[in-house]
Amino acid sequence: MILSRYMARRYLVSFLGVMAVMAGILLLVDMVEQLRRFGGAGVGFATALQLAALRMPSSLYAVLPLIALLATLAMFVALARSSELVVVRAVGRSALAVVAAPALVGLLLGLAAISVLNPVVAATAKQYDQLAARLGGDDANLLSVSRDGLWLREAAAGRQRVIRALQATADGSRLSDVSILTFAPGTGPVKQIEAMSAELTPGAWRLREARQWDLTLPNPEAAVTLHAELALPTDLTPTALRDSFGPPATIPLWELPGFIATLDRAGFAALEHRVWLQRELAMPLMLVAMVLIGASFTLYHIRAGHQGLRVLMALLAGFGAFFLRDFAQVLGENGQIPAMLAAWSPPAVAALLALGLMLQLEEG
Repeated sequence: MILSRYMARRYLVSFLGVMAVMAGILLLVDMVEQLRRFGGAGVGFATALQLAALRMPSSLYAVLPLIALLATLAMFVALARSSELVVVRAVGRSALAVVAAPALVGLLLGLAAISVLNPVVAATAKQYDQLAARLGGDDANLLSVSRDGLWLREAAAGRQRVIRALQATADGSRLSDVSILTFAPGTGPVKQIEAMSAELTPGAWRLREARQWDLTLPNPEAAVTLHAELALPTDLTPTALRDSFGPPATIPLWELPGFIATLDRAGFAALEHRVWLQRELAMPLMLVAMVLIGASFTLYHIRAGHQGLRVLMALLAGFGAFFLRDFAQVLGENGQIPAMLAAWSPPAVAALLALGLMLQLEEG
């Protein structure tokens, strides 16, 4: 028990140290990137630092598995250099017993990441997107989905439109039960349109069975006009409409199931969000897999030789597992494999292969 606590403490210290170094590097690199990206908008050092600080949690969160791998390598290399591994193995501790405590710490860190760090990442990522959109002058269109249906705000001819629809097709190009309010700067709503359906075509919304009210008149109801088909100019495209959704990373993990259900009711495909939800739930297993990968290559005394080669092989194996996870995510988002398989199979396969290698070397 004492040895397990010691190993767990060593791994936790190693993990936090690697995370601190990685956070500093990411902050500096991203600050330079923000200065390059928004330098033309007059962004100074303070604003660039603010943008980099808002983006750093999401960048750090994305590389947590690599941090777990590097922490494992750093710890076991240090234990090998100080001959502590020789003492541990001499008292009869097996490789699995030595790795159990770091793996448990990795599991707990993964649980803490998805329960505590994930909401922080979602909040800071959303603030970064909003601030970057303001600085870049790219905040004209905004799409959101709620229990009341789909809401879209767009700029058109110097005015703002707010569009509400109860349902939409998966690509957002066709809306049903549509209500549109047009606002003029400084005067409030000036026009209201209700239509049975709206189709997004190149350059215009095509409304069918539409009724239009001129809200600038004293009695708008008396001057209502009926249209079998009505065209409203727009510069939106189906691709731009889909891209108006915030990425799944901007939604806290525990709100994702409700958001997915809302997308389903609105008629949008929520496959990307389903895959992201399962991938986040699999984060603890991914960290455990990285611990096992790192340990399976470095759990030897330094006199065993080829330590540099072992570390290199561990890094390659870890990057391979990291790449496999991203590749499986793409397959899942394209619907080629189920969401659960896309999220859970890479860490499970990596953990089992690392365990197999460790047992093979232990028996050898």
